[in-house]
Amino acid sequence: MQKLVEGIYQFQQGPFNDKQRLFEELANGQNPLALFITCSDSRITPHLLTQTEPGDLFVLRNAGNIIPAYGAVDGGESATIEYAVRVLDVKDIIICGHSQCGAMSGLLDQSKLENLPAVRGWLHHAEATYQIVEENHSHISDPAARLSAAVEENVLVQLEHLRTHPSVASALNSNSLNLHGWVYQFETGQVLVFNSNENKFIPIHATHHEGENQQ
Repeated sequence: MQKLVEGIYQFQQGPFNDKQRLFEELANGQNPLALFITCSDSRITPHLLTQTEPGDLFVLRNAGNIIPAYGAVDGGESATIEYAVRVLDVKDIIICGHSQCGAMSGLLDQSKLENLPAVRGWLHHAEATYQIVEENHSHISDPAARLSAAVEENVLVQLEHLRTHPSVASALNSNSLNLHGWVYQFETGQVLVFNSNENKFIPIHATHHEGENQQ
């Protein structure tokens, strides 16, 4: 806790002073570039990863970067998405999974969830991910490769769930919103983006044409 308190003091004396005008402007409202949906994992820092400023990202985090299909859960995910699209008018939504994801590891080996009933219940919203890995990636025996496949498939599954939300469906229909699937490999700093033309995740720097990485 002491590290956090000292960090606040350092923030107030350094970064806040350096960007005081920005923070004063943000007091008048926000106009984020995108809704960034990612995992709660402490190893992911969206603003550091994207080198964005306060006010640039509207962030939604939970275990496994999971988005329940609309109506499945009356909770914060639906409210956050609706607010981002209909009030903040974001033009892009990114679902960003990551390497070594504990939620996906638990999904693949549910014996790890024996004493975690809330986590087990939450991962029900990734059941399609589990089935896809079981049916389409049964040839993968290496646990690390199997986990990587689950992370990627889960991003695609959650993008489909995202499409069921009325605010998203309406914005997609009017071509005012783009959806993106990313996977962040925190041990290398690499970001993979889903390329619908090639039907696979590719390094983000290899995406040359706008819209090429949209789901």
